[in-house]
Amino acid sequence: MEKKYWLLKSEPGCYSIDDLAAEPKQITCWSGVRNYQARNFLRDQMSVGDMVIFYHSVTDPSAVGVARVVRAGYPDPTAWEPEDEHFDPKSTPERPLWYAVDVRFVKKFANAVPLKAMRMDPALAGMELLRKGSRLSVMPVSKEEFEIVCRMGDPLGA
Repeated sequence: MEKKYWLLKSEPGCYSIDDLAAEPKQITCWSGVRNYQARNFLRDQMSVGDMVIFYHSVTDPSAVGVARVVRAGYPDPTAWEPEDEHFDPKSTPERPLWYAVDVRFVKKFANAVPLKAMRMDPALAGMELLRKGSRLSVMPVSKEEFEIVCRMGDPLGA
């Protein structure tokens, strides 16, 4: 199966690249996604070994590091926890609506790659993140886009 590339958005005040790096085994369940298109990416297309650009949104939007998918899509358990902010009474273990994947920290970029810098690179012009009105928290990126952003974040290959 061919490796795919993704961008996952998180608000740094909720969950940052540093939070992922501090997790036991540097792995987390990427849960709480409540958009059907993003859910379909998690459920149907993300595979173990796929690579991820970790992106901090809202405050100083920037690509900040890399993660790897270590568990493919499975029902999101936060949907069944009434005390969780992502609880959805329409989702049940028998008929799950929402899905998650597990990701492992790979690296934090030496330099965050601001959204503005990505917009200035003509090679990234077709990137979903840069499309007007694009608001998905989970989106595919091409191998080339992934490599360009990684080079921008670690220009010396650190």
